[in-house]
Amino acid sequence: MAEFTMELNDEQKEVRDWLHGFAADVIRPAAAEWDEREETPWPVIQEAAKVGIYSLDFYAQQYFDQTGLGIPMAMEELFWGDAGIALSIVGTGLAAVGVLANGTEEQIGTWVPQMYGDANDVKLAAFCSSEPDAGSDVASMRTRAVYDEAKDEWVINGTKTWATNGGIANVHVVVAVVDPELGSKGHASFIIPPNTPGLSQGQKFKKHGIRASHTAEVILDNVRVPGSCLLGGKEKLDERLARARERARAGGERVKNAAMATFEASRPAVGAMAVGTARAAYEVALDYAKTREQFGRPIIDNQGVAFQLAEMRTQIDAARLLVWRASWMAINGRPFTAAEGSMSKLFASETAKKVTAQAIQILGGNGYTREYPVERMHRDSAIYTIFEGTSEIQRLVIARTLSGMPIR
Repeated sequence: MAEFTMELNDEQKEVRDWLHGFAADVIRPAAAEWDEREETPWPVIQEAAKVGIYSLDFYAQQYFDQTGLGIPMAMEELFWGDAGIALSIVGTGLAAVGVLANGTEEQIGTWVPQMYGDANDVKLAAFCSSEPDAGSDVASMRTRAVYDEAKDEWVINGTKTWATNGGIANVHVVVAVVDPELGSKGHASFIIPPNTPGLSQGQKFKKHGIRASHTAEVILDNVRVPGSCLLGGKEKLDERLARARERARAGGERVKNAAMATFEASRPAVGAMAVGTARAAYEVALDYAKTREQFGRPIIDNQGVAFQLAEMRTQIDAARLLVWRASWMAINGRPFTAAEGSMSKLFASETAKKVTAQAIQILGGNGYTREYPVERMHRDSAIYTIFEGTSEIQRLVIARTLSGMPIR
């Protein structure tokens, strides 16, 4: 087990500086254009693939870093560049995590490489969990997967929404209900291979922020996939469902489903994204406050501005520490006995919203225009308190974990 440390090693520092350079030289110059276009920034993704950032190898190296700091460090630097473009680059990772966390070795080896493709033929993947009537309320999920034993196929019907890369992805990972009587415990995740009949893109959303990231509905109409596309395999699923039924009869403990396992693994990473956006806005505000003069002196000479910057930096550093702690615990198999993963996402997400708003205030009228990036950063920051578990859901998870009570 790696010791917890707040210091990156030399290799991690080298990767961080490399990512920072890519974010500064490639992502930032393109940020405003792709935000306005509201389209997937394929040229930037291809550049990321050429240098090795958008690749299975790079993602795996960071994911399996035994210090736990590889992924949060990478996310912070890329999202420091721009949240929308960065999400287009890392969005495939959520689907990859779904397979890595729940799939067999054969499934991981078969499907994760197809999610990325290569520098000459870039591919995308999408993780599809939310539905029009089932976002935070996962127990209300309606997408159904029915097993056709004669053909060893699963037949999937339903509509997914808010799917990053939904409909344009090469590979989709879809969460569906296999046993409605078990509620959220009766869910399973499935790989939908490329060009599977019955899968189509529904509405593409026009969003407040992260507009360079493609978000859409995914419609599944009698989609048939081989039995081998059930993540973890049918034997493992049957065992899990049997335990869930037994515990339900006995009024016993919760059983985690595949979607929730994916979200637990990714929450600190989302926190790191929020830290990157917050840090970017803080740096713009700090530079502006040093150079902008009012009444014959830089505005940072005023306590009202200086104290805001001090608070912003303090909150950013505190958020990063929570993210790093949760990331270290996750990679080293330490259980989140106090919901540390949710804590990291909650605090970092709320920090990003607050810090970007303060940055606009420090820039005044300039901050409210698109001539300066803090306006875009503020729009982007709103998503962190919403996707992969709203701030309200994080508070509920933390409260339930601390109290041991079924708080509603």
